[in-house]
Amino acid sequence: MMDFQVISLFPEMFDAVTRHGITARALEKKIYSVNVINPRDFTQDNHKTVDDRPYGGGPGMVMLADPLEKAIKAAKQQQGNIKSHVIHLSPRGVPLNHKKVMELSRHPGLILLASRYEGVDERLLESLVDEEISIGDYVLSGGELPAMVLIDAIVRQLPGALGDADSAVEDSFVDGLLDCPHYTRPEVLSLENMTGLKVPEVLLSGNHAKIREWRLKQSLLLTRAKRPDLLAARSLTKEEARLLKELDTELSAQEQASS
Repeated sequence: MMDFQVISLFPEMFDAVTRHGITARALEKKIYSVNVINPRDFTQDNHKTVDDRPYGGGPGMVMLADPLEKAIKAAKQQQGNIKSHVIHLSPRGVPLNHKKVMELSRHPGLILLASRYEGVDERLLESLVDEEISIGDYVLSGGELPAMVLIDAIVRQLPGALGDADSAVEDSFVDGLLDCPHYTRPEVLSLENMTGLKVPEVLLSGNHAKIREWRLKQSLLLTRAKRPDLLAARSLTKEEARLLKELDTELSAQEQASS
């Protein structure tokens, strides 16, 4: 069972993970466990101080090393004999992607440091943190939301977490492509200002080989349009190269017909 130990000043925020959706059901099935540790519980003063002004001046406050060190130690004790991996959620970390999620999902235990304020005393990061991870090139109020994103992304990859074992395999990014479009009932849909919207015929055909090819072709089309960087980094299979060539021919014909 995967174990998450989270260090956060706001433990109640993690109800979003533990009480709702796939992650809540996976928790009930004991596919993973999560425990949130508040560093204020390891302070020595009456005000439960966890931050102080930065040396050298400047705006904001910096989280103190001492209560965080004790919280990390407590987290490791909770995890017992398993090898813990300490992650600081930070904008300066490596970008989170599917490859990193799969790598982390193989760890038996993760300790997630969800910091606040202007940051954490660098000496603690250098001494006790194994890596830093970012969920994007922007700044949030704290590391809680990134920690929840990471937990959700990892949990859905754990065996038994999803109702359909194929769901995780078919997700976007799993094979380096964006997911294909999906449709459900009714076959013909009317929305505001748009009527007669039909499900693509191939999806109603029952021809599973054709459906698989159509889905792959649509994934290639969407990836080239929305995330060309993913396609550029990919070694195309012979089938993918053929389908991309077909797409080019079809798009060229459409452009000629409309001109």
